[in-house]
Amino acid sequence: MSHRPPTVVTRGRAVPDISTRTVPFGEWETWVRITEPDEPRAGALPLVVLHGGPGMAHDYLRNLDELASSGRTVIHYDQLGCGKSTHLPDASADFWTPQLFVDEFENLVAALGLVDYHLLGQSWGGMLGAEIATRRPNGLRSLSICNSPASMGLWSEGAAELRALLPEDVQATLTRHEAAGTLMHPDYLAASEEFYQRHVCRVVPVPDDFQRSVDQMEADPTVYHTMNGPNEFHVVGTLRTWNIIDRLDQIEASTLVVAGEFDEATPITWQPFLDRISTVTSHVFPGASHCTHLEQPETFRSVIAAFLAQHEH
Repeated sequence: MSHRPPTVVTRGRAVPDISTRTVPFGEWETWVRITEPDEPRAGALPLVVLHGGPGMAHDYLRNLDELASSGRTVIHYDQLGCGKSTHLPDASADFWTPQLFVDEFENLVAALGLVDYHLLGQSWGGMLGAEIATRRPNGLRSLSICNSPASMGLWSEGAAELRALLPEDVQATLTRHEAAGTLMHPDYLAASEEFYQRHVCRVVPVPDDFQRSVDQMEADPTVYHTMNGPNEFHVVGTLRTWNIIDRLDQIEASTLVVAGEFDEATPITWQPFLDRISTVTSHVFPGASHCTHLEQPETFRSVIAAFLAQHEH
């Protein structure tokens, strides 16, 4: 099922066409959102966007649609288990693996008939992007790893360092409720918010797109709670031992690594990308945190657009 609205012109500027469809993935379905430029630019390859979480849906990354203004198609999709794709709340914990999402991506690329393309992943999406890139798919022309770790062990180390900088009473509240297992207590959630406002999204109030992703995850937290855990800094899910460092030298695609100055993805978490990928460059956004694309949207898109333009062929 798809829907393609007509091109709309607002104040003399053409608005890109946005269509949606579902792609069969085994017995399930992957929901896809495709933004096509009003004026395609010759040689501009499509960009596929991988959202984070796992299980946070595409909404909070929707402003990357603006990259279509450079003449390229932008493709968002909701990964299995969240958003508008098939939900599987009764699936066992061992069902939710990185390979599942690699398979879903490969299925999507084949279904959409993509020959050459760019790939951008944010947070977990960058981890997934790295997993995909180690398989060396023929059509992958570049990889943008945004606000992502190369191992969850390093992520937890970085989170512990940031957590130690929180006010002492906040730290005590977090520790007390984690020990008691009362992770949904209002005091624990309020204390968690201190971390989020410093290191996840520094825009107050948070943008509507971000809140939509949060709301849908909380409505069905299966994937996030199973793979990650209850929040960003208390990682107790199946991904807690994930580590791609020893496989990074298998990545051949030109790679850009970006992060924010105050990012929960601290420098120790993404330094292995710089050390082990031969075709890598990096950019740190001063004053930004984990959701750099929401905090500094125009600057973020400018950096990404420039990188994509350099690697069309």
